[in-house]
Amino acid sequence: MSTPRLVLVRHGQSEANVLRYLDTRPPGAPLTAEGRAQAEDLASDLADEPVVAVYASRALRAQQTAAPLAARHGLAVGVLDGVHEVQAGDLEGRNEAGALQRYEDVFALWSERHELDVPMPGGESARQVLDRFLPDARRARAEHPDGTVVLVSHGTAIRLCAPHLVGNPDFLAGLVYLPNTGRIVLETDGDDWRCVEWTGMRLA
Repeated sequence: MSTPRLVLVRHGQSEANVLRYLDTRPPGAPLTAEGRAQAEDLASDLADEPVVAVYASRALRAQQTAAPLAARHGLAVGVLDGVHEVQAGDLEGRNEAGALQRYEDVFALWSERHELDVPMPGGESARQVLDRFLPDARRARAEHPDGTVVLVSHGTAIRLCAPHLVGNPDFLAGLVYLPNTGRIVLETDGDDWRCVEWTGMRLA
């Protein structure tokens, strides 16, 4: 049997990424041509991985990213309600420097100072995100006792939640940028999780 794995993948490039505006409310913008190519590359990269399930958030870009990988392994894409992006609230749809910086400033409070109850302006707090994301991720992994489960989600949500999945909120990975189709590989043995890869960098 293969080691049970959960691979967290950020979606491919979306139209909102190109225009640099905050697009956190599902279903959101679709993938660009580059994003679709990235999704195909992801499927090729994981072609030899023993993938037993592919999940995505409610966002269109996440499901479009997951589709080629699922097809490669003869699977359907399962949609999870709780793993969408951190909701930007009053910052939604904005791309000016001040709005983008405010979003990152709140994330820094969450990841560096663990002020989990501070919300995005008019949006979610870290605690609210963790309360919806972590149960879905753990349930998806638990439903498949062997092989690799792939979950296509979003950059800020993954950066926030991955350290909590491994039981170490101070884990450095929570502070590192995650590119389009960048992935984090977690391995689990029962209730113990460990991160073995962050965007191509082996950690264990």
